[in-house]
Amino acid sequence: MTAPTILIADDDSSFRRVLEYQLKQAGYAVLKAEDGKQALEIFSQNRCDAVLTDLDMPELTGNELLKSIKQQSPDTPVIVITAFGTIDSAVEAMKAGAFNYVTKPVNQAALLHTLDQALRFAGLITENRNLRDAVSAAFRFEGIVGTSKAMHRVINQATQLARVDTTVLITGESGTGKEVLSKAIHYNSPRNGKPFAVINCGAIPETLIDSELFGHEKGAFTGAISQKRGCFERADGGTIFLDEVAELPLPAQVRMLRVLQEKEIIRVGGDSQIKVDIRIIAATHQDLEDMVRKGLFRADLRFRLNVFPVFIPPLRDRKEDIPALVNHFIEKKSRELQMPGPHKLARGSMDILKAYTWPGNVRELENVIERALILNRGGMINFEDVVWSNQKRNGDDDLIEKDDFPELDRVNSRHIMQALKLTKGRIHGPDGAARLLGLNPSTLRHRMRKLGISFGKNGHQ
Repeated sequence: MTAPTILIADDDSSFRRVLEYQLKQAGYAVLKAEDGKQALEIFSQNRCDAVLTDLDMPELTGNELLKSIKQQSPDTPVIVITAFGTIDSAVEAMKAGAFNYVTKPVNQAALLHTLDQALRFAGLITENRNLRDAVSAAFRFEGIVGTSKAMHRVINQATQLARVDTTVLITGESGTGKEVLSKAIHYNSPRNGKPFAVINCGAIPETLIDSELFGHEKGAFTGAISQKRGCFERADGGTIFLDEVAELPLPAQVRMLRVLQEKEIIRVGGDSQIKVDIRIIAATHQDLEDMVRKGLFRADLRFRLNVFPVFIPPLRDRKEDIPALVNHFIEKKSRELQMPGPHKLARGSMDILKAYTWPGNVRELENVIERALILNRGGMINFEDVVWSNQKRNGDDDLIEKDDFPELDRVNSRHIMQALKLTKGRIHGPDGAARLLGLNPSTLRHRMRKLGISFGKNGHQ
């Protein structure tokens, strides 16, 4: 491992020699400069992990050297060296970006401790930046799988949206990838170093939604034992993804409208207006126009959210994407399940996958890939066992014949019924039907109502 390199800048030659000896004894590599100007030249031409500089030097003062270094390399820690009588100057240097200061005569242990802290801090900054870059890379648009014209159009729209700060409404059935697309927009935007907060509007109880979104003051209600910052404050400067925005209760819709219009919030129990710098990306699988007509969603909020609409088509309408998605998920799930393969697809696998209607869309396909990998025999993946086994047990061979598809509602109804039977009527939880189908529980209940499906606790209709 290469030893960290420390640049010493001081016009006292004997002091430089003492520091050089101490640092080399501690295992550091050392570069030396007799004034600020020479130090800046050395810094510009060499990799320096940290800088120790006197404040009072000819040609270029320590403060001037500090400012120049911070312009070139903001993350490089600079430790200033000062006499007892000039500590005020050292404090000013810290305000200008110095990591810390040590006083003359320099205590060797204190110096080495301060230097170790500075290098650790710089390492954390680098590590955090690398993590942010890795997250950003995971959500680059080229990482969104889709070869169809429809998905190319979606990706092109999202690429344009990443460059601007407008409000976006993503629509499409559950499981089409609305949250994945919203993350890609955020992590390719100028806000990518700030928080990305996900709010599932259908999962927060109506009595808690104001507190979760906007925060509350101490004593605002029973149980409010301290002040709480809501999602909008915590994500200030970043992006908030309002998933299933159609599930917002009408009173919360009014307050959300104010956030969009005024860019400010008021905590529950408070009276002060708090400015927030937030980009909003909303998503829903429901028809907001129809909900407005029925009085379930505010027309003014819909207009505010629908500045730029993006529609993600269902998987059944872009089946040419299935082969690429299958390869992507096999690679992903093999890594997660520690099943490196090689994996081969059984004969006719793609025909089976393309013949299916995918009511759960891409999320359902991902779940099917995971189950098929777990059940694979000798590295051979057979999707028929996973996708078609339930229907075949009931004698529903019509699903296998490409020329004789049943109505979509009948397929969806049968699919949901089978999931409910397997889970004994449980909808929620890790073993529930919603998890098995790759759907949100609220979405599954909505589809059950639409299809006229009802299940009791014992799993019987």
